[in-house]
Amino acid sequence: MTFVASQQAPAVVRASSLPDSIKVEPLTCAIGAELSNVHLGVASRDLGLVAEIRQLLLRYKVLFFRDQDITRAEHVAFARHFGELEDHPVAGSDPENPGLVRIYKSPDTPNDRYENAWHTDATWREKPPMGCVLRCVECPPVGGDTMWANMALAYEKLPETIKTQIAGLRARHSIEASFGAAMPIEKRLALKAQFPDAEHPVVRTHPETGEKILFVNPFATHFTNFHTPAHVRVGQDYAPGASHLLQYLISQAQIPEYQVRFRWRPNSMAMWDNRSTQHYAVMDYPPCHRKMERAGIIGDAPF
Repeated sequence: MTFVASQQAPAVVRASSLPDSIKVEPLTCAIGAELSNVHLGVASRDLGLVAEIRQLLLRYKVLFFRDQDITRAEHVAFARHFGELEDHPVAGSDPENPGLVRIYKSPDTPNDRYENAWHTDATWREKPPMGCVLRCVECPPVGGDTMWANMALAYEKLPETIKTQIAGLRARHSIEASFGAAMPIEKRLALKAQFPDAEHPVVRTHPETGEKILFVNPFATHFTNFHTPAHVRVGQDYAPGASHLLQYLISQAQIPEYQVRFRWRPNSMAMWDNRSTQHYAVMDYPPCHRKMERAGIIGDAPF
């Protein structure tokens, strides 16, 4: 695969020399590219296209597609080329297309507050998703954008003293303290029993690129191995010192230079690498219909 870039950014590049190849337009210098001249319904039946899209995903971390009038079956089939799909224990799946989660908002349903926070999907799982493929079915005429942040870049730009301090640290991630918080206590404890808090490295290694990635987000509640002589002189270094450090790390996703913002239209799609990004669904729109459908791809245990 060759990339031909112009001197102006963002440039339109071709993924190969073929005249009908995928066209790639980077959207920022940090993350994200819009692909055109590709239909994901066709890609769901073309392993060559899937391989090309995989390489572009690793490079840009989130890919955007316009005018994707595809069926739910094609959506699921395309995503399955990257791995088996997972259900969501709270949101549930489309009954005819297991693994396709419907994220539907309407004027009659209040906005939840899980999506409009920077997060990596389902880090409360022992094996968080490898990636997700999201399609817009219906959206507000204005507002409701989604933003993504490059967490490999976030790690790269950390001060060296912080990199040294967090090397080897691990953190717990909780569904109980997020999705379960508003449940009656019996239901919340049952959810925690089904999904015990997962423990992950604070800095994970990308299994395909080898990149180091800052891997904490609001699902992370606390470090599990911070209270050692290397980190703690007196109790105050641990409480509130550890929580201050965790919040500092979580806040790195908010830096605009690491981000891209995408405006939805019906039949627009996004695919992101959940291992190396965080995202934020902007809830700046009045009560209305916003219908999104997401296929989450099962990942592996972070290391």
